[in-house]
Order: sequence, then structure tokens, then C-alpha cells
Amino acid sequence: MSTWSVHPLKPATLHPPPGDLASPSRQRRHTLPASEFRCLTPEDATSVFEIEREAFISVSGTCPLCLDEVRHFLTLCPELSLGWFEEGRLVAFIIGSLWDEERLTQESLTLHRPAGRTAHLHVLAVHRTFRQQGKGSVLLWRYLQHLGGQPAVRRAALMCEHPLVPFYEKFGFQALGPCAVSVGSLAFTELRCSLRRHASLRRNSGC
Repeated sequence: MSTWSVHPLKPATLHPPPGDLASPSRQRRHTLPASEFRCLTPEDATSVFEIEREAFISVSGTCPLCLDEVRHFLTLCPELSLGWFEEGRLVAFIIGSLWDEERLTQESLTLHRPAGRTAHLHVLAVHRTFRQQGKGSVLLWRYLQHLGGQPAVRRAALMCEHPLVPFYEKFGFQALGPCAVSVGSLAFTELRCSLRRHASLRRNSGC
């Protein structure tokens, strides 16, 4: 899944049922949270890029972000990223940055504009062994609620290939038409989503 396409979240941790604590094997198994959402750090960059490379190279022959760009965004604006970890292993992620113009441009692919009010979603990718399980949908929903908790961010924007437009529309994104950005022979549709609804959902959910 691709988009081509600070208020940290509380970890969503699954605890073992009562009685399992007596088992040493259970204790070892639950040393790490079974399921956790958190913002990414530069130390996660290699794991992020490995998932991204596998997801995109086989399909389009190129990646939205190179490894240095992943590190760049995770250093400048880690609060605009979100990773889903299963027992300490990264299984899906989103990386974003801020943008301060009405529409996305070629520069928006590599720049972070701290004064911007638009979160530009660069990449959404899921590890190959966890695809077709709805994880991309869950992660995107959590991410939009996460953005809704940041007062300076008013909207989210992304570009994706046309077949993915219906997926993002389910989350409140509206197509703005062809994106001015192109990568090689690939053309994209630009979409935008207001975060007001997601901010309200976040407040009511207690996350």
C-alpha cells in the first residue's frame, strides 16, 4: 500500500491472561509488547527502508524515499511518522512531513516545511508477510487520529496512482485531480483530507 501513492500515542499493548505469568516461556514471549503503535526514530530507518524497497521496487522499480531521505524525515519530524510493531518487529509504517503550499509540488517530495499546516503522507507500506490482513487500513486510521491531535496540522495530503483512490476516499480523502508531480512514467492523483473529524474521534476515543 502506498501514498504515492508532540502528542505520542499510547501503546496498544496486549497483556497475557491471568495465570500465564507462572510460565517462563510466557514471560519471555511477552517481554516486548504484542502490538504497539509509536512514532518512528532515525534508528528505525533501515527497517523502514527494507519494507519500502520490497514493496515498491517489484511494482514500480523505484522507491518514494531513499534511505537517506527516510533518515532525513525521521530526524526532522518524527512526530509525523507512525510505525506498527508486533513483538518489537516493524510490520507497517507511514512517513509524513509538513507542507505549506496549496498543492503538492516536486519539492514536496523531499522538503519538510515546519510552518506548514498540511501533513504530506509520503509512504504507507506493509511488510509482505502481513499484507491482505487489513493492517494498512488500521494504520492509516490511527495515523489520521494521531495527526488530529496536533493543533498545528489542519489537513493531510497525498498522491497515489488512480487504482488506489477509492481506498483513500474511505478515510475522508477527496480527489483534487491530477497531481503536478510525476516520477518517471508514473502519474498520480492528488488527494486531501480535513483532520477536523479525526481530531474529534481522537478526543472521544481517549487515545
